[in-house]
Amino acid sequence: MRPSAVRARAARRVPRPPASGSARGRLAGVVIMTGSGLSNQFGAAVGALAFPVLGPVGVVAVRQYVAAAVLLAVGRPRLREFTWGQWWPVLLLAVVFGTMNLSLYTAVDRVGLGLAVTLEFLGPLAIALAAARRRLDACCALIAAAGVLVLMRPRPSADHLGLGLGLLAACCWASYILLNRTVGRRLPGAQGSGAAAAVSALMFLPVGVLVVLHRPPTAGALGCAVVAGVLSSAVPYLADLFTLRRVPAQTFGLFMSVNPLLAAVVGWMVLGQGLGVAEWAGIGAIVIANVLSLAVPRGRERTETI
Repeated sequence: MRPSAVRARAARRVPRPPASGSARGRLAGVVIMTGSGLSNQFGAAVGALAFPVLGPVGVVAVRQYVAAAVLLAVGRPRLREFTWGQWWPVLLLAVVFGTMNLSLYTAVDRVGLGLAVTLEFLGPLAIALAAARRRLDACCALIAAAGVLVLMRPRPSADHLGLGLGLLAACCWASYILLNRTVGRRLPGAQGSGAAAAVSALMFLPVGVLVVLHRPPTAGALGCAVVAGVLSSAVPYLADLFTLRRVPAQTFGLFMSVNPLLAAVVGWMVLGQGLGVAEWAGIGAIVIANVLSLAVPRGRERTETI
């Protein structure tokens, strides 16, 4: 029997998942992206409830442990087979991963969830705009810069350290994207992500010990930190694996733009962190810049699925 006939017969026997272009696949992807975004921001808000007991560092330590457990189970990295050429980007990714979460959660503690997530979102936005060559993208960069200036404007109540930590989280997220590409080219599947999460968790192990010794956790605070790890690490990661097989990359990127707004709403509802008109305008400018950059077709380029 010819190979083509074998593949045709196998295709009839094995049910296929919804295609990325099908209405059912897109609808499932949008529903899951909505749940993933809410899970991520709600998890961060729940983690913030443990700050008075564990502090941002303690919450991040627990989150790293949860992320390592999930990504090790999914990726199943064969650590003994890694070469040095595979190890060094994994180690850098581990450092960036831990620094990104620590700076973000510390920023959340100082300036609130909505502003912290908005500033962090500048990382992937900068990566997208840096690779663009259109006039529209230059305009989008100016709109985003205007939003940043509004958020960072000098005022008596401004927490410049918190804002700076939010920008550090943005730099880390941009580095995280670039390093993930390198790791993905050198290691199959999610082995690189699993190994990086494990190394990052080991780096935070002494931190967890110090937190327990100096700030003994309550059951409630520890539960909030674990919930933050599950909702902000495990659920979004697994949801993204499912979504990116069902929706175009452009649609996924557009929906990611909504995360700063989700963070602002969840921060207001769960933590009581209200924002002024200027802050909402800055967040809106950054979101609009990303939506415009992704929504407008890029000439003859095709939108591809991941």
